[in-house]
Amino acid sequence: MGFIKVSDPDGNTHLLEAVAGWRVMELIRDHGLPIDALCGGACACATCHVHVAPDWADRLHPARDDEEAMLDSVPSVAPTSRLSCQIIWDEHLDGLELTLPGA
Repeated sequence: MGFIKVSDPDGNTHLLEAVAGWRVMELIRDHGLPIDALCGGACACATCHVHVAPDWADRLHPARDDEEAMLDSVPSVAPTSRLSCQIIWDEHLDGLELTLPGA
């Protein structure tokens, strides 16, 4: 096990235990943080949008075309925006830092 660090829209930082093979969206949701994740990880919405810390952005696999298309619908998109349902946690992502954008 490892962890991810998530900053919520109020600026509070949460250290979440992470499990290999789980979607980052599931980790955030299951720890009770404010993320809708309406499609359950199917990359069919953008309700699990996160901002990845710049130091971590290049360490993730590149976004696929379907993820990029979903991100195009997000009003608060940033250069390091990702859909957390498309990030599968493994030990190489131990300490991953994310921010949940405000509404």
